[in-house]
Amino acid sequence: MEVILIERVAKLGQIGEVVRVRDGFARNFLLPQGKALRATKENRERFEKIRGELEAKNAEKKSGADVVAKTLDGQSFVLVRQAGETGQLYGSVSARDIMQALLEKSFEVSRQQIVLNTPIKTIGLHKLSVELHPEVEVTITVNVARSPDEAARQAKGEDLRIARTEEEEARAEAGVAAEKFFERGADGAPAREKKPRREKSAKAGGDKADAEADAKPAAAKAARGQKQASPATEQADAKPAKKPKKEKAAKE
Repeated sequence: MEVILIERVAKLGQIGEVVRVRDGFARNFLLPQGKALRATKENRERFEKIRGELEAKNAEKKSGADVVAKTLDGQSFVLVRQAGETGQLYGSVSARDIMQALLEKSFEVSRQQIVLNTPIKTIGLHKLSVELHPEVEVTITVNVARSPDEAARQAKGEDLRIARTEEEEARAEAGVAAEKFFERGADGAPAREKKPRREKSAKAGGDKADAEADAKPAAAKAARGQKQASPATEQADAKPAKKPKKEKAAKE
């Protein structure tokens, strides 16, 4: 899409220039922000009529931005945020947060004028650019810290992220030394190793399994003996009882 710039746009062109840009960039940024007009025949004629007025307004805005730049350039702003031991923020610092910090010091800027590609997620000193005007840009420092005291230390050049990391390493080394001390005992002799209870339980379970394995063959043998004895017993039980002989003496 071709557009007519009605103000200077960085890396694109000066006021009055006709440039070709992507449709999305024109629809989402240049046209809604009032930085350009569609390069139609009607808009070309319209621009030529208001060109002098636009240039005068641009010069006035630039002079006002120059005044603000003299006091804002190089300023530092402290933002206190919660963060972990390594300096990682529990959240982030956005362009809106920085705009609010500037407003508290009477610097009126918009969120769009703060050049912040990604939110700030760590403590420390962060240098950012502020575009007060398409032709006027200043640099500020955002001091993100866990407390005003830490912000003052960071302003003096101390890197608290490194300091916290060294403290963690010292604590880790102390923990390793303590483990070695308890492993060897207070008198320097190696401490006796305690057998885990699971080993004892496993041994008891193994003995029980062995006893059950030994009992199975004996039970099977007894069962077979009982089976072999059963037919003889049944045969003995099946024979009828013998009748008693009559006494010969009675017949006589």
